[in-house]
Amino acid sequence: MKINFLFFLSLTLLMASCKQRAEKSSNTGWNYNDPTGSGFRVSKEKEQKTGPGLIFVQGGTFMMGAREEDVMRDWNNVPKRVTVPSFYMDETEVANLHYREYLFWMNRVFQDTSITNKALPDTMCWRSELAYNEPYVEYYFRHPSYNLYPVVGISWKQAHDYCLWRTDRVNENILYEEGITNKKSEIQKQMQGGGQENFNTKAYLLGEYQATPGRDIKKFRDPVTKQVPTNITFEEGIMLPDYRLPTEAEWEYAAYGMIEQNPNPRTSENRRGEELQANSQVYPWAQNVNGLRDARQGVWQGGFLANFKRGSGDNMGISGGLNDRAAIPGPIKSFYPNGFGLYNMAGNVSEWVSDVYRPLTSSDGDDFNYYRGNNFQRIDNSTGKPERDSMGRIKYRDETDEELKNRRNYQKGYAVNYMDGDTLSTVQYGYGHTTLISDKTHVYKGGSWNDRAYWLSPGSRRFLEEDQSNSTIGFRCAMVRYGSQEGNGLKTGNWFKQRKQNNRKRK
Repeated sequence: MKINFLFFLSLTLLMASCKQRAEKSSNTGWNYNDPTGSGFRVSKEKEQKTGPGLIFVQGGTFMMGAREEDVMRDWNNVPKRVTVPSFYMDETEVANLHYREYLFWMNRVFQDTSITNKALPDTMCWRSELAYNEPYVEYYFRHPSYNLYPVVGISWKQAHDYCLWRTDRVNENILYEEGITNKKSEIQKQMQGGGQENFNTKAYLLGEYQATPGRDIKKFRDPVTKQVPTNITFEEGIMLPDYRLPTEAEWEYAAYGMIEQNPNPRTSENRRGEELQANSQVYPWAQNVNGLRDARQGVWQGGFLANFKRGSGDNMGISGGLNDRAAIPGPIKSFYPNGFGLYNMAGNVSEWVSDVYRPLTSSDGDDFNYYRGNNFQRIDNSTGKPERDSMGRIKYRDETDEELKNRRNYQKGYAVNYMDGDTLSTVQYGYGHTTLISDKTHVYKGGSWNDRAYWLSPGSRRFLEEDQSNSTIGFRCAMVRYGSQEGNGLKTGNWFKQRKQNNRKRK
């Protein structure tokens, strides 16, 4: 027993000494989290957790744009090689059930129809003068038979707002589960119709939302003053980044799922893939360039791998042998997932992406993280501190050109129409007269239950105004990835064994 005790004591001291070394600044020599030191608090290095509903998408380079003949004669998707950093994307499209959860929360918290009605989907998107679609108007969104069918009739603005709401609800729940805030007290605020006084991630981090502390908030006490904070900081690494609509480049890259073409998709420090960029494909579900799957995988050759319209008047085939078994959108986990494990990246419903539409953006945009739609903003401190709007969110203001005149990387706060054809980017599209393109026109991708096969290719793109919707467009969310590009547990960059230096003393 004495030997065991001595062993345990020596092991404890060794661990303590290792911990002390790990918490020492390599630049100044001062200890972190030390009441006798500088008092600088540093959280332990940690990996980003995967948010609810998301799947990790390992980034890389790919040829963005058209993969087949331009039968529409648009030529609005000129091929261009770009790089997309790793990110997260919803495994499925957002379903009716998910969106009804959002409406329930809105009605409970705001109790104001002028606010809540703006979030309602347009169920009359199903109507047509020469079709009997009235049952879908009444039942598709709310009947439990359609709980896990993709929500439609959602405009780009509504999809954007849903992402904002989802960010706050996910982070609010994380704080509950970590014991940082008191769940019972916070829910009571909402039940009372708190309106503006609801949890908002940014407001919480800025100290403009005072949550009721939970019992485990004491873990984050100041190492010098021993004071327990009312809120934790972003540097603790507990809260997740924002849910948002994916960029067009992210969506298109994720749709191809080309990680399956790489012999070693799960890379390690000693094994690398073969970078089979040349083996491009037309549709998302391919394991090879022909898009064919072996019967041993559980799908026979000829089986429909997406929900689409085979031809005029043929949405699901003939009775007794239905081809895709879906006349309208199908369940969000129906059909075959692609290489990243994402469902319905072709067919079922088309999906909103974040980008503002321009025919030739791909030839103008950056080749890293390509995106059009930036309107750069800052927190509005006009009253001396951040303020919250009627939704409980922090107010922002647009950056002015005067503030940016001395910058080198960008000099325009409003970059939606950047490089639109003239030096100052003041070109005006004749919206409604000569074109349907404006700064409020957004891209949607992927093809739907009512589209021909041409639109199933991730390279194809269409557009619609941000306040419009229809029965063929839904959406899914994305999230930025912090840290390693290969995923949790894998390092960033190539790491090699350290070489011993020749430390001969000089005379």
